[in-house]
Amino acid sequence: MKTLALLRHAKADRGGRGLGDFDRPLAPRGIEAAPRIGRAMRGLGLSPDLILCSQARRARETWDLVAPELGCEPQVQIRRGLYLAAPQVLLDTVRSIEAADLVLMIGHNPGLEWLAAALRGPGSDPGAVRTLSEKYPTAALAVLTFEIALWRDVERGKGRLTHFLRPGDLG
Repeated sequence: MKTLALLRHAKADRGGRGLGDFDRPLAPRGIEAAPRIGRAMRGLGLSPDLILCSQARRARETWDLVAPELGCEPQVQIRRGLYLAAPQVLLDTVRSIEAADLVLMIGHNPGLEWLAAALRGPGSDPGAVRTLSEKYPTAALAVLTFEIALWRDVERGKGRLTHFLRPGDLG
C-alpha cells in the first residue's frame, strides 16, 4: 500500500516590497497554520518517508514549520518543477517515485486540488470528499491511499481519500 499526502502551502503574503510570486514568504496566518497541520499529521500517524516540495519560498517555509511537528526525518527533495505545476506534471512526478511508502507533496493550487480530486475513487471518506469539493484552502492536506506496490501504478480514480484537513477545522 502507498500513501500520498498533498499539502497546499500555508497562507503567503500578498506580495509587494519588490518580491515576485516565487519569493513570497508566509503571512502570519500561514506561520500559525503550518505547525498545526504538522501536529495533525503526527496525530494521524502520518510519518512520511519522502518529501517533495516546491522550491517556492512559501512552500519551503511551510515545510520548515511542519517538519519539527512530525517527529521523523524523511528524505527531502526541493523541486522547482513543482512550482505552479500543471496537474499532469504532478501526476507524472508521483508516478516517478521509486522508494517510499508515504510521500508528502507540498505545492500549489490549482494543481494539488485537481490531483486530489482526480485520484480519489471508491471507498473514499464521504466527509473528506465533501470538504475537498468545497475548497482547497492554504495549508489544507488531502491524504490518499492506494492498494499498489509501485508508484508508477497510480491511476485516476483509484485512490481512497481518507482525510481532508483544513487548519480552520483543527481547533
